[in-house]
Amino acid sequence: MTTYPLTPKTNAHLIPGQFWSIPLSDGRFGSGRVLSVDHDRPVGGRTRFIGAILDWVGEAPPTFEAIAGSAVLAVGNAHVRLISFGGGAILGERPLDADRIEPPARVDTYWGDGYGVMRAERRFIAGDPPPTSEFRQVSSPLTAEMLRPSLNGRGVVQFRSLLNDDDFRQLGEWFRPYPEMTLRAYGSYDHSIVDLEFLRFFPTLRRFGADALWDSLTSLDGLRHLPTDLEQLGIGTTRAKLDLANLARFRELTWLFLEGQTKHLEVISGLAKLDDLTLRSITLPDLSLLLPLMRLRSLDLKLGGTRDLGLLPRVGELRYLELWMIRGLTDVTAVGQVPSLRALFLQALRQVETLPDFRQATELRRVRLETMKGLRDLSPLATAPALEGVELIDMRHLKPEDLAPLIGLPRLKAVTPGLGSRRRNEAAAAMLGLPYVSGPFDWTTP
Repeated sequence: MTTYPLTPKTNAHLIPGQFWSIPLSDGRFGSGRVLSVDHDRPVGGRTRFIGAILDWVGEAPPTFEAIAGSAVLAVGNAHVRLISFGGGAILGERPLDADRIEPPARVDTYWGDGYGVMRAERRFIAGDPPPTSEFRQVSSPLTAEMLRPSLNGRGVVQFRSLLNDDDFRQLGEWFRPYPEMTLRAYGSYDHSIVDLEFLRFFPTLRRFGADALWDSLTSLDGLRHLPTDLEQLGIGTTRAKLDLANLARFRELTWLFLEGQTKHLEVISGLAKLDDLTLRSITLPDLSLLLPLMRLRSLDLKLGGTRDLGLLPRVGELRYLELWMIRGLTDVTAVGQVPSLRALFLQALRQVETLPDFRQATELRRVRLETMKGLRDLSPLATAPALEGVELIDMRHLKPEDLAPLIGLPRLKAVTPGLGSRRRNEAAAAMLGLPYVSGPFDWTTP
């Protein structure tokens, strides 16, 4: 028999109908539901499930009675980490048919770990403002609905199986008036997407991504078809390392995501206009490769084993820095020596036990610490002269008194104490006398 609360590491104990809590930044709670689990799926059979975010919010975590009759806001394919992201946990189960919820036969939407919190906050805190971008899935044969005009010209159009040439030609023409629209190739579960030669049909494309193509993509040579003024590019991990040499053509590139691709990685040093760079599952001996990127403002290092951050203060003019699950990283001293830094996100760095002195980080406004189990001393945060908001997410090893160094900081406006229980969170909030952090922080503006 399943014991609650449950923080799952795998989907072994997930049951359709289970509900989990989604802590919100204003102290309230949203809720998610488990819709189905496929243990026999070829990829993610131990960790993925189909979940739903409910149109429900409460002052207390969700219960069997509280969520009765709540409708579904969104359905997606998720990793079990989605449930615990932000401090959530499965609290019980309620039959889906009691609320007339029926799992869909097919789900094409894949969620990131933070989607549940984001969607609930957008609904219940931001008030579901009109979307600034759109999302659509296309496949052969294309339909009038797939090719309907875009309302705002921004968003993602994606496909998971190779289209026929006529459909690609139509889609390429559809893209012409929408330079801010992204084309994404992903999945290829039928192994139809083996190269990027279809890009010959998209001569005006400015934003492109190819990811979740682990078993099928074997070459990036098709990137030669894209215009040299490409602005955004994302390449996910693949079974064989692919040659990145073609990236040298894209001198106007401002946004780049690379996962697990290291062959000719040095090419990124020549992309002088990069503003936003994410390296996932890539290990660098140091950050010398990034020194030529003088315009870089946002840097994400996720997974991999990059341990030497000593050159960080000399990399671009960083305003946003995210370090996530980097194996073996122990020293983050250099993070506190970046005077332009405005927002910092440290997550699951198991061997980091000490925060840096932030006296030189005179622009730092927002700090988010998530699942940083080695950290107990928060006093270095008090050295940040301009600190306005602190988010402590899944920091259940801390006690309310560990937040005492934040008391009375002159510019601190909000703190989210995610200490693993409502009692601890309320005690910390009462001690600080500050509201929870509300909404995202726009590090791009002064």
